Order: sequence, then structure tokens, then C-alpha cells
Amino acid sequence: MLVSDALGGSDEAMDLAVAHALVRRASVGEVREALRVYRPARPVLVFGRRDTLHPGFRAAVGSARSAGFEPLVRAVGGRPVAYTSASLVVDHVKSEGMASAGLETRFKDFGAMYAEVLRELGIDARVGAVPGEYCPGAHSVNARGLVKLVGTGQRIVRDAWLFSSLIVIGDDAKIQPLLADVYRHLGLPFEVASVGSLSREVPSLDVETVERRILDAYAVKAQLQPSALDQATWEMAVSLVNDHRVGHIH
Repeated sequence: MLVSDALGGSDEAMDLAVAHALVRRASVGEVREALRVYRPARPVLVFGRRDTLHPGFRAAVGSARSAGFEPLVRAVGGRPVAYTSASLVVDHVKSEGMASAGLETRFKDFGAMYAEVLRELGIDARVGAVPGEYCPGAHSVNARGLVKLVGTGQRIVRDAWLFSSLIVIGDDAKIQPLLADVYRHLGLPFEVASVGSLSREVPSLDVETVERRILDAYAVKAQLQPSALDQATWEMAVSLVNDHRVGHIH
């Protein structure tokens, strides 16, 4: 297993493109398994692909830019999410035959893993959607059954999968009003009070502490071997990066 570019890069679109490239290379057996944990250098608002087709998409993009968030489009499914450098993104890619067959099991297993990590950090963490949450999912990780802390999504390709997780550690007060505007423009249900963060539950928590605990949890599953991103993946990511930039869609 590979841990690459732990702190991400200066181009948030490239961060999304790297995950896209890794799962494509895993699909043809060029990557066996990779784990990438990073935080963005700047605030981003990441749309699902189908959001770009909504008549309110342009207005939602305008709200993101006005709030100082870069609008992007991700490879995995789901609805808009917003995050800052006070968040962690975990992209796990694996080459695996019949990848679609394990979709529900992965949601359950990783949801349970994240909930256990958060409980060890002192949070009353549970698995399940909360009313009005952003990018709703049955296997979101929440606090006290009230606020969303971790969202997960998957992309399945032939013989490979990408499991992406977003852990919001702070800046929930910055995220809440933006998501309210974006979801209103897209005509989607949303409750501002559903947006939480780890540091609101346990004020002493920081990104570095959470990152260490996440890597420890993955190390139980497999041996982690730190490595720089290989040239072939980087070059493929460069070729895919415009797929994740809003300006190249509209």
C-alpha cells in the first residue's frame, strides 16, 4: 500500500485528478493499491458530476467564488461538499476484480472504521445519515446522531475502485452558509445545523492528530509504505485535470 503526497498540492484540481488517474491505472493493473491522505491548500467547493447539469449550477458556482472557495468537480458520486485546509481527504484505490460487488461492504466497513477512530478521539460517533445533511449517505459518520463529520463516496471502474472520504476537522462555520446557498441554488434539501466538525466536538483536536489516527487505523489493515507519486500517475493526472475544473465544463 502506498501513502503519497500527504499534504496535497497547491492545485486543488490536480488533487482530484490524481485520484482519478490512480483508479484508471488500477483498472488496468498498473497500480495495485494506493492510499493518499491530504488536505487542500485553499478552500474548495466540490460538485458531483450531475450537479453541473442543473440550471442553478452557474449561480452555485458564483456563490462558491464569492465566498472564496474554488469550485471543482470530482470523480466520485454524490452532491456538493465544501472544505478547507482544516479537513482531510482520504483517497483509497485498489485493483480488484468484480469491484462493484463489494460496494456496500466497503461503505459499511470504512464507515465503521472511521466511527471507531472518532470514538477513540473522544467523540460520540455513529454511522448513519442525519436529517438535512449535505451529500447525504447512509454510511456517513456523525456525532450524537445530529451533525455530519465524515462523508464517503465511491467510484467503480472495471476491476478497480476509488473510495474517497472527507473528514471535516474545523471551519464548519465557514462551510455552513456556503452550503446553504449552493443547495438552495440546486434545489436540494439541506439543514445548516447538520454541518459539524471534529474540533467542535473535541476542541483540542487538530488535523495532524486526526491524520495520525487515520493512518494508524489503515496500518492495521495493511502495511503502509510511504512513497512519492510516480511519474506515470502524475502525467495521467495532468491529462485529466481539466475534467475537474468548472471553467472547462461551462
